Amino acid sequence: MTGLMERVWSAIDPERMKRLLLDMLDIYSPSGKEEDIQLYLEEYLTRAGCAVERQGVEEERYNLRVTMGTGAPQLYLVGHVDTVPAWDLETFGPKEENGIIRGLGSADMKGGCAAMVEAWLALGEALNTEELPPVGLLLVVGEEENGDGSATFLAGDSAPWVVIGEPTGLAACFAHYGYLEAGFVTHGRRSHSSLPELGHNAVESMLRVLLLLGNDPQFERQGSEIVYSIREMRSSRAGFVVPDRCETWIDLHLPPDKDPVALQEEIRRIVAGADLLIPGLNLTIDFDFASRGYSIPTDNRLAHVLRDICPQLGVPLRLDAFRSHSDGNLFHAAGVKPLVLGPGSLETAHTPDEQVLFADVATAARMYAALCLGMTTESDS
Repeated sequence: MTGLMERVWSAIDPERMKRLLLDMLDIYSPSGKEEDIQLYLEEYLTRAGCAVERQGVEEERYNLRVTMGTGAPQLYLVGHVDTVPAWDLETFGPKEENGIIRGLGSADMKGGCAAMVEAWLALGEALNTEELPPVGLLLVVGEEENGDGSATFLAGDSAPWVVIGEPTGLAACFAHYGYLEAGFVTHGRRSHSSLPELGHNAVESMLRVLLLLGNDPQFERQGSEIVYSIREMRSSRAGFVVPDRCETWIDLHLPPDKDPVALQEEIRRIVAGADLLIPGLNLTIDFDFASRGYSIPTDNRLAHVLRDICPQLGVPLRLDAFRSHSDGNLFHAAGVKPLVLGPGSLETAHTPDEQVLFADVATAARMYAALCLGMTTESDS
């Protein structure tokens, strides 16, 4: 494998990869509007001699899938091409300075996608047909919303392993947090805002509910393993009135061993007696989305590859749990073993200062190529 890997690593072209990343960042691709970037990537891969397959998700939305080697792919490199909406449509594009590339999606996860595509091209250029590993490249849509791109793939395809290029700072995440989305609605009685005593303020009720919930020890930010984040709050807007409705969405990220269904019941228990503390409370709770975390034993084929190559790349092997939500939960629930590993960090993802070190993108490309070369047609333990 060492000789093959040296040939593939020599074929990785940093300048080509940087041009690809900058071009991808220049294409606005929020969830639901990924067609432009998929058209670009389809043409890019086709020009390089790849036979690209479209997997339809819905009208004008599709994944791109490419395979190499003999037999069914044993591993897929998986990247999502969608981003969150731009903060400012005038400034979402790329900026490069001192080895740092900024722009919407640079970390989450166009940096990872560019590294995967470059690793794929290098494998195809450096190896003879009989040397190609049985692997695939999957560029999906919709990860930042409901994961419908990966769900479409899983409805008809599978593989023992996937490597997902989410921003982990090049840490290898064989474990993954779970996720729970909680929706709270308080209902009140509308009145003129100059006569609040005649109404019931739904916003005030909501604030008291959130204070009660936030004061519970398991959501205490410094000591709890549960990540509790109020994502959104909005009220009825009808002019100069006391609001009669308030809606809040809360994101909860759970350690891999925490059951989201059990947490739902704990939340219901905490707020069950809230009406005794909040006069006139009318509260409904919905849990629209729940996904359990997972932890894969690190005595496995991909971990062994990483232990071998990290010293050669001059990077420490860091094993971690991915703290955010990703398509990794979907793949694991479908019986696929995911490794989440990519350039960039969650600290800047989804912010106006999103960025990635290009040196880390280049390192990721080498890691992805080595992980592909580590695949055989034998079953994995």
